[in-house]
Amino acid sequence: MSDSVPIFELKQVSQQFNSLSALSEINLQISPGERVALVGSSGAGKSTLINLLNGTLFPTSGEVWALGHNLSRLSPQRLRQVQQQIGTVYQQFHLVDSLRVIHNVNAGHLSRWSFLKAAASLIFPLEVETAAKALARVGIPEKLYARTDQLSGGQQQRVALARVMVQNPLVILADEPISSLDPEHSREIMDLLRKLSQETGKTLVISLHAIEFARTYCDRLIGLQQGKILFDAPVAAVSPEMIEQLYRLEKSGWRSN
Repeated sequence: MSDSVPIFELKQVSQQFNSLSALSEINLQISPGERVALVGSSGAGKSTLINLLNGTLFPTSGEVWALGHNLSRLSPQRLRQVQQQIGTVYQQFHLVDSLRVIHNVNAGHLSRWSFLKAAASLIFPLEVETAAKALARVGIPEKLYARTDQLSGGQQQRVALARVMVQNPLVILADEPISSLDPEHSREIMDLLRKLSQETGKTLVISLHAIEFARTYCDRLIGLQQGKILFDAPVAAVSPEMIEQLYRLEKSGWRSN
């Protein structure tokens, strides 16, 4: 797609869950190749925004555009085609623990494989070289045939990244990918995400609670507070006072339901 067309555009987007307002009148654009961090306290609306961007959730009002398409107006088949170009890494990894690593990595092919091919690969793994290369890029090539439930949390998140590499989308969304990891493993995962974005030109949108990681690894920060955008600015333009205001409600004891 053209660099002049936003990868994502939200127009007056609001999201309600029963009586709870998760997002309110959000307007934003994200261009190809950007590295954007969604920052804010727990309950600010970061995960809801990620789910709107990948089309797993549709807005209560407003429009979510991805890769030039209004997601709410696509047929199920066309929506799946657009979603093939949007890879998502989740906080909970979304891996099948009882399967070997190669099968979880090969899940990145599922949007392109037929049901029979996918079923056959569970017995005799296909695309082994592709999976091995992806695991080598994330630093665990020796885990190709390991059981996923025998890996550490950091290793499992690397498997999730390898799966996205195999999917080869235009954009990577990461929803709190380091929240369950220690500082050392968090840095390793953020290094991998930044390297992947830099080497391939893929757009990266990542939700983070830890502001220091957002400032180090991203170019643009979008601060969310109680479902609204408090600021949207390049990292260099975000002052300590803006960060203090962003997390002020959390410090005073406020929590979202």
